[in-house]
This record gives sequence, C-alpha cells and structure tokens, in this order.
Amino acid sequence: MQGAEDDDGLAGKVALLSGGGAAGDGIGNGRAAAILLARAGVKILVADRELELAERTVEMITSEGGIAAALAADVTDEADCARLVDATLDRFGRLDFLDNNVGIGSRGSVVEEKTEQYRRVMQINVESMFLLSKYAIPAMIKTAQGGAIVNISSISALRPRGLTTYTTSKAAVIGLTRAMAVDHGGDNIRVNCICPGPMYTPMVYARGMSEAARAQRTKASVLKREGTGWDVGHAVKFLLSDYARYITGQVLVVDGGVTLQAPERESQEH
Repeated sequence: MQGAEDDDGLAGKVALLSGGGAAGDGIGNGRAAAILLARAGVKILVADRELELAERTVEMITSEGGIAAALAADVTDEADCARLVDATLDRFGRLDFLDNNVGIGSRGSVVEEKTEQYRRVMQINVESMFLLSKYAIPAMIKTAQGGAIVNISSISALRPRGLTTYTTSKAAVIGLTRAMAVDHGGDNIRVNCICPGPMYTPMVYARGMSEAARAQRTKASVLKREGTGWDVGHAVKFLLSDYARYITGQVLVVDGGVTLQAPERESQEH
C-alpha cells in the first residue's frame, strides 16, 4: 500500500550537475548522482570542464533510457555559469535541482601553501558553487516555484589534518550552504551539504594508490570498507527528493564512520 508520501517527487524534474564527468567508465560522485537521478526520471544537464567526460556520462544515462545532455564549462567563470543555467532552460524548459560537485585538493600549512594556490582552491571549491547558485536560484524560482541544491564538501572540513587550504574551502562550502538555506527557504528552495569520506573514485585512483594506502583508508572506517561514488550519489538523490522535503541547511556525513574514530590518515583528497 502506497500513499502520496511514498512519491520521491523526482520524475519529470530537471537537474543541472557540475563536475559530472569521470575518466573512462569510472564512477565519480557526480557521475553516480547523474545516473541515479536519471533512473528516477530526472532530466540531467551534465557539465564538466572536459566535454568528452560529460558526454560519456550522458551515454551511460541514455543507454538506460534516461534523458541527459552534456556541456563543457568552466564553473569558475561567471559567464559560463550563466550559460549553463540558460542551456538547461533552453533544453528542458525548467530547473529544479543543482548538484555542485567541482573541487580540487591541496595540502600544506598556511606557511607552506603558495598564495596563488590558496586562491585557486577557494575559487574552484567555493566560488564555483556561489556562481552557479547565483544563476540557478532565480531560474528555479521562475520555472519551478522552488527547488533543491546539494553542495559537496568533505570530512576534512570537520576534522582538519594537514590539508589546510582544502579544509578551509570545504568548511566555507558548509557555511555557504547554511547561509543559502536561510536566504532562500522562503523561495521554497532547500540547500544541503554532503561531506564524503575516503571514496574510491577515479579522481583518487587515477593518481595512483597503493594497496597499503587503500588498506589504511579501509581501516579508518568503522564499517571497515571504502566508500564509492554510488554512496555519495544515493545521498544526493535523497537530499534532492521529496523524502528530504523538511531537511535544509544540513550537513550529511557519508564516511563509513571515519569521523567517529581518529587514527591519523593521510590523503590527497579527503
């Protein structure tokens, strides 16, 4: 027996997803979210700096009967962010969801970090979300009378350990999320944040990771396993769905319990 409360509210909606590509057929956080949303009936505009990576995500979606389109964009460029929103409206007629996935890593203390690198990390990890939201929110209000946004942060924002610039940027994402939730709740727009833990994604393994390093990441989890892009993708799908209709301004930690225990762990990404 099902009631109206069992409807996830996703079918027929439209999502703009940044950082939606991945190397080869790998499943990164953005690609996983795109595929899972498309399976639920959401039409997807997949954006990535490299068009072929976004196109591969679209191919994976359309091969299952989903609807998606790809577009190359630099989300640190304001004009490109405006263009992405316009392209979504032109293609699908509305915008309901925004999933902000773009981010890069960095390591070193404030003494060691180069100033230009600090600025670059903040631009990519924080300003990109600011800019896409700036143009997506008015489009959501105009075409869908509301919507939902998910920003991807990191557990490094919650447990700093030697990735100072990265930690700072990801903590700023949490602050931005909460501020936007307050600003736009009256517009029927929910804004939430996900903090992934040590996920085994193409961005991680493309740079090389020893079995010993993977074992250390596994040991860091209470569940004694690594996460994958699918784990983050399912969290994104939930937060965008009507199942989360009374959730806004929150941080969902998807880390297998890593932040519940504290063996020291080195990682380029989280």
